[in-house]
Amino acid sequence: MEVEQVHERRIIQPLKPVSIRQLLAVSLGLVWLFYLLRTSAEHFILLDWVNLVFHEAGHPLVGLFSERLAVYGGTFGQLLMPSLALGAFWRQGDTRGLSVGGVWLLENFLNIARYMADAQVQQLPLVGGGDHDWTEIFSRWGLLASDTSIASAVSTFGWIGMLAVWGWLIYRTVVVESVSRTSSVTRLRV
Repeated sequence: MEVEQVHERRIIQPLKPVSIRQLLAVSLGLVWLFYLLRTSAEHFILLDWVNLVFHEAGHPLVGLFSERLAVYGGTFGQLLMPSLALGAFWRQGDTRGLSVGGVWLLENFLNIARYMADAQVQQLPLVGGGDHDWTEIFSRWGLLASDTSIASAVSTFGWIGMLAVWGWLIYRTVVVESVSRTSSVTRLRV
């Protein structure tokens, strides 16, 4: 008689270790991204064009459920896709992917802040013309006069968040992994 073994299938995998070489590769990419974000003439880089597609797709997606809420769909769509990627990396236990996905999500806050800050002056070119999302949103909330203050806080949140994610990856690689390696060596000696 054959005995069947049932393996526990984990929905969320434990986070995989990150080598120093992998940390350096991700760090180099993040430094390059941060450099581009700070120095590009329009503060709009290739990744932002990808985010713009998700932003624009969010309007009709949310508009299917409510025409009144469609104005929020752009920001929702822009944050949804990196959030889904972040969730997938987390479920797979992909530490590097989790950090890159976190930075992608938080980088969107820089674009959202730029769009918010433009609510009163409306100088940014809009895809297809039409109404300015954040002018409409801030007007509904009675916050139009505070557009630049709110935008500054959102941008700061994005930058601090991206740096925190990078710091978490460094901590996870240098401290957590070295403790894990040390305890493995100690167990082998016993």
